[in-house]
Amino acid sequence: MNDATRPEGIQLHTRSRELELSYPGGESFRLSCEFLRVMSPSAEVKGHGPGQEVLQVGKLNVAITAIRPVGNYALQLVFDDGHDSGLYSWDYLHTLCRDRDQLWQTYLDELSEAGASRDPDVQVVKLEL
Repeated sequence: MNDATRPEGIQLHTRSRELELSYPGGESFRLSCEFLRVMSPSAEVKGHGPGQEVLQVGKLNVAITAIRPVGNYALQLVFDDGHDSGLYSWDYLHTLCRDRDQLWQTYLDELSEAGASRDPDVQVVKLEL
């Protein structure tokens, strides 16, 4: 574990549904619960190998209900959709902070390509005419 990737402050903003991570040196990042949920490092999301990823859809309104420390190296985030199997290491969380915009755009592109929606109340139907 790299001490530079371990946050010195972690705050859950329930109203905005964001997790704020503060790092030594004054860096601070806010990650939405939706982003954290769709980027879960769990096997349920990432699969067990390349090409086995499962696109997460309909997670627009997901919230974090609990944050549990795992040793001195990770957090277990519990989401209100029942997902709780991802362990977010300090390094992985720092990567999500650093690469958030690129990762989010890739996710949005994959959703679009799949004809899927972030909104759980919207079902996208592709018609070929």
